[in-house]
Amino acid sequence: MRRPTRDPSDPRVRCASADSSDLATTLSTDPPELVVVVGPDAVGQRIDAVLGRVPEIGSRAEAQRLISDGRVQVNGQPPRKRDALVAGATIRVQPRAAPSSELVPDASVAFGLAYQDEYLIVVDKPAGLVVHPARGHATGTLVHGLLAMAAAGGDDPTRPGIVHRLDRDTSGLMVVARSEQVHRRLQRMLRERRVERRYLVLVHGTPPPAFSVDRPIARHRRDRLRMAVVSEGTGREAVTHVRVLEQWAGVALCEARLETGRTHQIRVHLESAGFPVVGDPVYGRRADRRGLDRQFLHAYRLAFDHPIAGRARIDLESPLPHDLDLSRSRERSRAAK
Repeated sequence: MRRPTRDPSDPRVRCASADSSDLATTLSTDPPELVVVVGPDAVGQRIDAVLGRVPEIGSRAEAQRLISDGRVQVNGQPPRKRDALVAGATIRVQPRAAPSSELVPDASVAFGLAYQDEYLIVVDKPAGLVVHPARGHATGTLVHGLLAMAAAGGDDPTRPGIVHRLDRDTSGLMVVARSEQVHRRLQRMLRERRVERRYLVLVHGTPPPAFSVDRPIARHRRDRLRMAVVSEGTGREAVTHVRVLEQWAGVALCEARLETGRTHQIRVHLESAGFPVVGDPVYGRRADRRGLDRQFLHAYRLAFDHPIAGRARIDLESPLPHDLDLSRSRERSRAAK
C-alpha cells in the first residue's frame, strides 16, 4: 500500500489516523484536500461509514456522495461505497466547497424566536409557513427569513442552517445553525439522538396510556407525496414514543417524542397504529376534522446541550397556538357536558 507522496511538510496536507474511536483529520487550504490514514480500529469497516464520522464531512450520506462524485481515492484508486478498509490505507478526499446561496434574504417573513445567540437560532414556526424553497414556494419561506438573520451551514444551498424540518402546517420549535461548524455538530447530535423533540398531538380513537411505534418509513410506492410504514429492511428506521395526556370521547391529546426524525413520521406512525392525527388532510379522517383547518400537531418542546462547549443547556417550550388551543378547549367543553 502506498503512502502519501506529497511532502508531509507541505502546509496544504497533513496526515491523520482514522480510528473509529477518534477520527482526527485535517483540511488542506489549497487545494482543499483531506487526508486520512486508516488506523487499526477502522480496519474492516466500510469506507463510507468511516468517512461519515469525519467532522469535515459530517455524514455518511455526504461521504457516499463524495465517493460517487469521484472525490475519494484509497491508495490512489477510486473506492466503492461498501469497500472495507485495511490498516495503513491512505484515503484522500476532495471536499466540496461550501455552497453559495442565491436566495434573497427577506426580513418580512414572520415567525417567532424562542432563543438566539451568535451560534444558533431556535425558531417558533407558525403553521402555514413553508420551511425551505420548493415547487410552488420559491419565495417567502422560513429560509428566506432566516437568511436575514445569518443562518448558515449544510451542503444544500436552498436550506442554509436547516438542521431538521417541520411540515408546512405543523407549528413549533426548530433549531437552526449560524455556521457550518454548528450545523455539523447539531446534525451529529440528532443522529446520536441527543436532541429531545416533543410534540402535542390530538388523535382519533382511544389509544393505550403509553405506547411506542417502531416501524420503518419509506416513500409511498404509488403516491410519491406520501410516506408509508414498510417492512423491515425496505425503509429507514423510525421510532416514536407516545403517551396520553387527556382522553375525551373519541379523541385524545397526546405527547409524541421522536427518537428518529423521518418525513411525516408522527403522522404516519399514528395512522399506522390506528390513531390518526385529527385534522390531517393526508393521513387523517377527512370527514371528521373536528373544526380544524390543519393537523393538530405542535412541536412544543426542544431540549439539547449547546453545541459549543461551556454554553448552558437549551430547554425550551412553546405554548399551543391559538387555533390548537381553541380546539383543545372545545374538546374539554364537549367532555364536560
